[in-house]
Amino acid sequence: MSTNSIEDMMQAAQQASDMINKQMEEAQHKLDAIEVEGVAGGGLVKIRCSAKGKVNGIGIDDSLLKPDDKTILEDLVTAAFNDARAKADEAAEEEMRKVRHGIQLPPGFKLPF
Repeated sequence: MSTNSIEDMMQAAQQASDMINKQMEEAQHKLDAIEVEGVAGGGLVKIRCSAKGKVNGIGIDDSLLKPDDKTILEDLVTAAFNDARAKADEAAEEEMRKVRHGIQLPPGFKLPF
């Protein structure tokens, strides 16, 4: 194998790596911009978070703000967060699927994401 051929292969591999890194960076930015909402208690508790899992806000219906209902409220916030987290994971997986689909890789080659 000639030196030029090896150099060409190395350059092509570097270009592919740069393209994959750019696409991954773009996907991460998209995940920051995607917002999902988890709900619990029939909408009495809502949590908004990014597809990366950053909590952006919590909404609690006024009817739940009673001292006797503290445990119920805590359980509902937990349930709403878990709902939001599941939706965030789903949105993140969809974005990663788009990235993997757009990358032309040799048969059998698997990416670590």
